Amino acid sequence: MPYRSGDERRSKVHIGAGPSMWGGTPPTPIPERVLDGIPGFLAWLALLFSIASAIAFPRTLLLIAGLLGLYSAIRFGMAAVFNAMGIVKIRRWEQTNWYQVYEDQKTPAALPWDAVQHIVIIPNYKEPLPVLRRTLDNLKHQYEARQRLIVVLAMEAGEADSVQKAELLKAEYAACFARLYYTVHPRGLPGEMQCKSANESWAARWIKRKVVDELGYNIEHLCVTTQDADTRWHPAFFYALTCQFALDADRHLRFWQSPIRYHGNIWEINPLLRIVNAYATAMELAYLASPWWKAMPMSSYSLSLKLLDASGYWDNDVIADEWHMFIKAYFAREGRVTLRPIFLPFMADATIGDGVLDELRERYQQTLRHAWGSKEVGFMLAKMIDNPQVNFAASFRLLVRIAHDILLAGAGWIIITAGSQLPILLHPEISPFNPVEILVNPALLASVPARLIDNPAWFIITVASLLVIAAGMIFWFQDMVVRPPRRQRMTATEFFWTMISFPLLPVLTLLVVALPTLQAQTRLLLGIPLQFRVSRKG
Repeated sequence: MPYRSGDERRSKVHIGAGPSMWGGTPPTPIPERVLDGIPGFLAWLALLFSIASAIAFPRTLLLIAGLLGLYSAIRFGMAAVFNAMGIVKIRRWEQTNWYQVYEDQKTPAALPWDAVQHIVIIPNYKEPLPVLRRTLDNLKHQYEARQRLIVVLAMEAGEADSVQKAELLKAEYAACFARLYYTVHPRGLPGEMQCKSANESWAARWIKRKVVDELGYNIEHLCVTTQDADTRWHPAFFYALTCQFALDADRHLRFWQSPIRYHGNIWEINPLLRIVNAYATAMELAYLASPWWKAMPMSSYSLSLKLLDASGYWDNDVIADEWHMFIKAYFAREGRVTLRPIFLPFMADATIGDGVLDELRERYQQTLRHAWGSKEVGFMLAKMIDNPQVNFAASFRLLVRIAHDILLAGAGWIIITAGSQLPILLHPEISPFNPVEILVNPALLASVPARLIDNPAWFIITVASLLVIAAGMIFWFQDMVVRPPRRQRMTATEFFWTMISFPLLPVLTLLVVALPTLQAQTRLLLGIPLQFRVSRKG
């Protein structure tokens, strides 16, 4: 099974042929278990609250569910606006001469242009050779790859032919880069999991010893990019990153993040789920482009080797490596670490399956991995407690950012879903209209708007639902504008799935976002290890 990073982005454990390979999370101390269980505890508390309120205060619960749904819908709408802003910024960045920007903006604190070197780490496990070749082909066409890029293939000893594969790739591509190395992460090391973060850490520590301690590279000049095996960078990414890294006087307090586009196999996935990928793509770009929202590292990102070394590298027993590494670096530098956008998108693959049900199942499993990042709420709280010297207001804002999406996808979706359904199931009389009666007598449809206005909670829920559908259509249109060209004309079946995906977006997000998130958070609450297979992408 391939070690995919790509769209399995936040929390990934892999299982190999044997039960001990890529297994579940190791036992955790009780204090950590308590913090890990916060999102799950709040999710189940939300369910109990919804059940009790549906019995005792159905109208109040409807209003709460409506307001929370309206907040989510407004957030969708804002994401559509920020996504549009991001698309404009991407076009501007694509037309930028970054060396000229460097010449115009350099200060005495800037690094010499030719001093910047890039270390690119590619963690992988049982990736097919064509995928790795595609990735290396993308890298070899990056800006001054033969002078600046030091590529590290981070292999796993648990893959039987990993060394042979790495040697083959080294022979084919060594001349394309300044240096090309491979590392082999041993299996079964004490105190660590067999996971992406442990592999990254092993490779990063090795390459630091190799290029800095042995070859004498200046650690001040080295920028590390960790990427998923299916990541294909924008052709100008390392050109722009070189400029940003050289100019920033606080380069050792920075992460750099590009927006992700799930377009690598966009025409192979079921049209019903393209709207979900369009939504995910839009939200990630919106976070980067928004003047108010706070973006977090996602999938493939960059930071200086000096910051990585000072922060203790990636932890060896963590699934959600991106957010976890950012939190580690943030507290290692006493709250001064921030993220900067690189508005040059990279391409990744989305999950696929045999038919719509299988594809929904694959997407569900993928989100289950992502949702294991719910642990980061507890990790952030623990770091705040352990580091009282770090500015509390700034740390609290970061905690809110981390907890916001996690809790909204768990406890929030329970309140929205249960809170809008249970009151009607238990008290049918509070419904402003009867759908069966309208089907029998369509003339009653004309009275529905007035009835909704007379019932504020129902009016809010209706408006929120319509806003979500409208935002989904905008996401889809924005995504269509930037997708790769189609290979074939749209069929009638494809058109049908595309059309029904718009009204089904709330249901789809419930199935492939909320429910797997609740499962992951419940497992964390109960201390049940996560074990699963890797999602298919081709």
